[in-house]
Amino acid sequence: MAGIKGLVILAFAGSIGMTFLILACALPQYALWWPFFVLLFYLLAPIPTLIARRYNDGSGSSNNCLEAAIFITMGILVSSFALPIVLARVPVIEWGACYLTLAGNFVVYATLLGFFLTFDQDDSDYNMW
Repeated sequence: MAGIKGLVILAFAGSIGMTFLILACALPQYALWWPFFVLLFYLLAPIPTLIARRYNDGSGSSNNCLEAAIFITMGILVSSFALPIVLARVPVIEWGACYLTLAGNFVVYATLLGFFLTFDQDDSDYNMW
């Protein structure tokens, strides 16, 4: 039952993050859809880590593929936080939209981290993820 409760909490947190992002794009005083481009980063961020977890060479303590995937993931994560700041510095979007996008980024990436921490445990029923 704890797995289902965790999954519901993660889904709720993800919807809160997406609500921040949609508000950054759709409120009348902002009304530009440029912050919506961070969705691309949301889709790309977990892919290197998921691919690296499938690759297991059995070499022991160090897995260079996993370390490279974490490096690429961190580059994607930093880029998703930098994009709204750059768009706000160049007056493309308002600072309020930037703050809402950054809040959405924080919530969505915390949700992704929670997903990987929750479903990476060996005693969970959701090891197929």
